[in-house]
Amino acid sequence: MTAGPASPGGGQPGGLRLIRSEELSSATAQTSGMARAAAISGDLVGARSLWMGRTVLGPAVSSGDHHHGESETGIFVVSGTPVFVYRDPGSGRLVRLETQPGDYVWVPPQVPHREENPSPDTEAVVVIARSTQEAIVVNVGGL
Repeated sequence: MTAGPASPGGGQPGGLRLIRSEELSSATAQTSGMARAAAISGDLVGARSLWMGRTVLGPAVSSGDHHHGESETGIFVVSGTPVFVYRDPGSGRLVRLETQPGDYVWVPPQVPHREENPSPDTEAVVVIARSTQEAIVVNVGGL
């Protein structure tokens, strides 16, 4: 037995929903220097406790400093070599996590950070999952 696709806005209870890359929505919280697009959210599919999307960071670009409120964030590096920068709460020094495709990064709630793309000619693409249904983004003035 094969079921058809779920309807937009959540679909059938217990049914799956396929979201094609061309269906991603840029109508989500943004930070300077990057382009976020939502794939799974309450508005798009009826999700109740999860937000997922894609972020693209252009060549030689740094995002603005930000955090994600009470949301935990998991990041999967699809392409490029983005660097995630945050201030260590114990030492006060800036920490740079240099990633490559296939790596994962966990961002705890309330931790200010930024993304940097050191490549002069290649964009960085990551997939993001958040523990809240909406994309909470709090832009801050510094780390």
